[in-house]
Parts: sequence; structure tokens; C-alpha cells
Amino acid sequence: MLNLNQEPSRSSAVEPVWKVLVYDRFGQDIISPILSVPELRDMGVTLHLLLHSDRDPIPDVPAVYFVMPSEENVQRICQDLRNQLYESYYLNFISAVSRQRLEDLASAALQAGTVPQISKVFDQYLNFITLEDDMFTLRHSQNREAISYYAINRGDVQDSEMEASMDAIVDSLFSVFVTLGTVPIIRSPRGNAAEMVAEKLDKKLRENIRDSRNSLFTSDSLQAGQFSFQRPLLVILDRNLDLATPLHHTWTYQALAHDVLDLQLNRVSVEEPAGEKSPQGARPKRKAKSYDLNFTDKFWQSHKGSPFPEVAEAVQRELEEYRSQEDEVKRLKSVMGLEGEDEGAISMLSDNTAKLTSAVSSLPELLEKKRLIDMHTNIASALLDHIKVRKLDVYFEMEEKMMSKQSLDKSLMDMFSDPEAGSPEDKMRLFIIYFICSAQTMSDAEIDQYAVALQAANCDLAPLHYIKRWKAFTKMTAAPSQYGGGGTKTISMFSRLMNTGSEFVMEGVKNLVVKKHNLPVTRVADALIDNKSYQDTEDYRYFDPKMLRVTDSSIPRNRNPVQEAIVFIVGSGNYIEYQNLVDYVKGKSGGSIKRITYGCSELSNAMLFLKQLAKLGSELH
Repeated sequence: MLNLNQEPSRSSAVEPVWKVLVYDRFGQDIISPILSVPELRDMGVTLHLLLHSDRDPIPDVPAVYFVMPSEENVQRICQDLRNQLYESYYLNFISAVSRQRLEDLASAALQAGTVPQISKVFDQYLNFITLEDDMFTLRHSQNREAISYYAINRGDVQDSEMEASMDAIVDSLFSVFVTLGTVPIIRSPRGNAAEMVAEKLDKKLRENIRDSRNSLFTSDSLQAGQFSFQRPLLVILDRNLDLATPLHHTWTYQALAHDVLDLQLNRVSVEEPAGEKSPQGARPKRKAKSYDLNFTDKFWQSHKGSPFPEVAEAVQRELEEYRSQEDEVKRLKSVMGLEGEDEGAISMLSDNTAKLTSAVSSLPELLEKKRLIDMHTNIASALLDHIKVRKLDVYFEMEEKMMSKQSLDKSLMDMFSDPEAGSPEDKMRLFIIYFICSAQTMSDAEIDQYAVALQAANCDLAPLHYIKRWKAFTKMTAAPSQYGGGGTKTISMFSRLMNTGSEFVMEGVKNLVVKKHNLPVTRVADALIDNKSYQDTEDYRYFDPKMLRVTDSSIPRNRNPVQEAIVFIVGSGNYIEYQNLVDYVKGKSGGSIKRITYGCSELSNAMLFLKQLAKLGSELH
């Protein structure tokens, strides 16, 4: 698309065509985690502008538009044509543009006399946001409320609103499979939003395959999927399957950054205390610095799923390694500066010139390494501050014990009454997980007793009202069995982090190692991938859009081992489940499954999810 809808040439001698990129907010969210500004520049994009901003005419440059086919966007493009802003127009719609809007565009181009300038019009089917090679979400800043957990689970949701939400999700999922170039086999539970999405997606895929003239899944478009004859399995699940995990305090690097530092679209903001001394008693001014965490960063790629103490140790190791390299460069420089009288220096020169040349040539690499080390040092330090101030290690350990039915060594009441232990939201999250996962049903009197303690700790009880209602509705009799096998073990702290020279003062933070265990979402996926008999998935529906007839069956026709699966959550997703699936695939190295992609309609951290529960709870009262 950025190469004016042609295959980019492989040779480096070819100069890119300079162009302007015009996007709307949806397009911005899609591009921003994938391409940085320097990368856009390498592709010839000199300017990137929002569609609805005031843009000056640049008459001799082609413009690439990447926007949703909405009424107001199309009207604005028509206005651009009338004002003759650019030399030529390459229109790329994120999702399929309707006949009506195309006609509006055509008539505007006719009136403005700019028909020859419209070079290409494409439906790109890119209505989703890729965050990792194996993770996507549907919306971020734009209209995410429409497909959020809250929107789908509101008590007073109208049928028409529900339809619109489901259609929006299906439109995006359809884009995912057009991009993959494969038609999945779909499994979903019965009787919830996930089933509605599965039915609608099945219908949309079917209609497209039947329409032989315009099918997006013909042999031409299958280049992407041609290397595998295996079709992927798409498992669509409802967030209500598991409400404990989205509130869980976490312990791995990426999930912690999302929970505590609000990682968004692969960019994290860290508040840094300002340098100058602040007057006595005033809070130090803080300025936020944001960092991009992308797939070229090897440290991030290898450690985003590691427990926090391991990350801190790895950063420390990298730092020491870097310092030794830096010292080597400094030493060489001082040797080179020696006067010629010294016999020894002369003989060292020839030897050192070679060394220095190699040291200097590796300087850019060294500087990039330094930048990454500094970045991870800052992120990890910010996480460590939160862990210490809010006792997140204690929360994580307690919740892991609850989820795996071990006895707690500290009572909940102690945690609630401890003003040092976290924020009111932390306490609420802890209690909801206890409430959902406790093996015995709690009596109303018990719940009230806890509620009084929570209120005393300034907690908003609204989320609890909703969870009580939810637990009563979903027959949670079988559910506690879903969690389990988890837990943590504490191992003695690494000596490297305990010595005083370390960047990270880990005193008082538990060094917890997470035991391997599958969360409910992973268990369901595992049962469906391996065709295991698992009571929760026995009546899951089976859709195959390539079959002629729609059958209401739960019996998988296709018994082949699954090599690729996509697990999609209708409602809020999170990095904890994503990481759990990644670990699950790693653990199955000998099995048939090679890759699982995690997707969700919106990605929200525990605070955001708690807010949605609070909204639902306050509407019950």
C-alpha cells in the first residue's frame, strides 16, 4: 500500500517515490504499532497527516489515503478532490467501502474534474490492530466502547445495539482471515455473544466463498496461506468464561507493563522524577517519557514473558556487559593518545589501530545497545517502584494461591486493613478473585463482613454487585475446577541483585517463579486443539464455512491435528492470557500445534476492566 499499491522492489538502488500519507484515527492505530516514523520515511512517506486536520495543498505529490469508509471520511476526501490538494490519489479503505459511498466519490471526482488523478481504490481489509506476530486486537482509541465487555453485557442493551457490536467484531475478524488468506474452522460455546459472532462470521465467510467472482479466498489470494494445507482453527470465546484473570495481578514483564504502566499499542510511558530539587514538602515534578517496545528489540522479545526478578537480573547483566565494552573503547583511546617517545606505545599502535577501527565501527551498535539498556532500566525501575509501594508481589502470590486452591498464609482481612498494601482497586481485585475462585460458596453474612472491610479501605463496591449477579447467573458449580495447577514458589533472591552495586534494590520483594499452569482460556483451546473430551467443550458448536450445508453440530468433521489456532475473546483481552498461550505452545514442542494467535475485541488492563465492572454494577442498583 505504501508503495502506491505495487510490490516493493527488492533492490536498494531504487529511490522510493516521495508521498504523503493521510489517515484517520483508525488508520493511525493500525499503523502505529507496526511502523515507526523513520521506517515510514524509508518507504518514501515524507508527511503523515490526519484526514480531518487542516492540510495545505501539495500539488505535485501523490497521496496515499488509509481510512475507514465512513460517511464523514468519504465527504472529506470529496472535499480534498474539489480543492485539488494532491497530484494523485491512492485510496485505501480499511474495511470494504459500500457501493453508495463509491458513487459519492465518483460524482465528486467528476464535478471537480479530478477523475484521472484517482489512481487506485482498494479495499484493504485491515480492520484490526496487530500488536505482535501472534496477537491482535480490534480497536484501540476509536469506538472501542461499542465492542467492549461493558457494551455487550449491559442489562439494558438493545437488540439493535448488540447486532451492531457483533457486526463490528465480525467485520474485523473477516479482515483477519482475508489477510491470512485462509478460511478457518470455527468453534464456539453456545448461548452467548461468542456464538453470535461465530454464526455471523460463518455466514459472511460462506457468502464470500460462494461469490466466485469476488471471492477473497480464491487461489490467487491464497499465496499467503499456500505453504500450509492445514486450515487454522478459530476458537471464539466469551469473556464471561473467566472474569478472574483480567483482574489478576501479574508477574511477567509485558503484562506488568500493561497493568501498571499502561502499555498501549506497544508504547509505554514512564514517569521520571525531574532533576531539579523541588521546594521542601512539594511533590517532585514528574515528566513522562515514552518508549516504543518493538520486535527489533531483542531484549524485549526474549524477556517480555519472563517473571520480573529474572528481567531485573537480565538488565543488570546487560548493563555490566555494556560497561566492560565501553571501558575497552576508552582504554584504546587513551593508548592512542600516547606520545611517540615510548617504545612500547609504538609497537602497540599497529596492533591497536586495528582494534580501535573495529571498536569505532561498532560504536553505532554500542550506542543503540546503550539506548535499549537505559530504556529497560527505566521501565524495570518504574515497575519495581510500583511493586514495592503496592506490594504487588504479595497480591500476585495470594491470587495465584486462590486460583490453585492452596491455603493462604495471610488473611484477606489483614490485607484490606493494611493501609500500606496497595490501592483500593488492588484490594477489590483481590477480593473478586477470591470470591470467584473460592471452593466453598460464601454466605451473605461473610460477603457483607468483607464488604464492610473493603468499604473501610475506600473501595468502590459497584464491581462486586455485578460479580455477585454474574456468579449467580453462571452456574459456577463446575468452574472452580477451571483454575488450578498454578501457584508460585519463592526461591532465594539472586545474589547479583542483592549486591549493593546493582541498579535494582530488590530488598523486600519476593522472588516468585510462576509454576506452569493453563488458564481457563488455554484449557478450552487445548481441549479443542487436541480433540480431548473436556466437559466444558463438549457442546461447543462446530462451523465449517466451506461445507455446503450449515449444520448445528458439535461433532468436529475435521479430525486432523491442528497446526495453527486463533483464540479470540469477545470482550476484554489481556497480556496474561496471551502469555499463557505462548507458554502453552512452547511446552508442546513435540505436538502438532505450531502456533496460536491471541485476539480480542479490546485489550484492557485490570484497572480499565474494573471500571467496566463498576459501571455494570452501579447500573444494577
